[in-house]
Amino acid sequence: MRKRGYHHGNLRQALVESALGLIEAKGPTGFTLSEAAKQAGVTPAAVYRHFEGREDLIAEAAKQGFAMFADLMQHAYDKYQPSALAAFEATGRAYLAFARKHPGHYIAMFESGISVNRTPELADAAARARGILEKAAADLSQHIPAEKRPPAAMFSAHIMALSHGVVELYARNTPGATSPFSPEDLLESGIMIYLRGLGLIEPDK
Repeated sequence: MRKRGYHHGNLRQALVESALGLIEAKGPTGFTLSEAAKQAGVTPAAVYRHFEGREDLIAEAAKQGFAMFADLMQHAYDKYQPSALAAFEATGRAYLAFARKHPGHYIAMFESGISVNRTPELADAAARARGILEKAAADLSQHIPAEKRPPAAMFSAHIMALSHGVVELYARNTPGATSPFSPEDLLESGIMIYLRGLGLIEPDK
């Protein structure tokens, strides 16, 4: 591949795209900046015009991932309005769909060890995504008296943890991890059991 040095039309984004492929194939610590440069068709020295190191490159991939994730969550939330329950369930399904469609971004966001507070831009993107799920959670609990209402930030975080567990165990082809149920069914049933346990929805008759 011909080296293009600094004369790349959009080197920064090309490096992010290269990193995403490498993250998916080798994990967030399994590649070097030199490999990302090679994939992008530029010299290793050119990378440092945009990123100080591999972690900065992964942080940019994570930031872009959170922005995409937030857009998907917002779309899911808006689509099922005005039903608070349907909108909340939809945000859970959006989590699973994002992990399947954008595995490189997902790993950069949640499995790379990069703090969401590494940069203000990354922190803002992560907060926006989290805020959509918290808003959906708050909508779902409005019928409960304020003094008995569980904190929306708490139970939305629990749902994110549940979603992440389903992704890791059953939606990412983890060797040896099988279930007679689809990841979608596992997530939906888990969400409903949890919400009933909190008294946020009526128990089964």
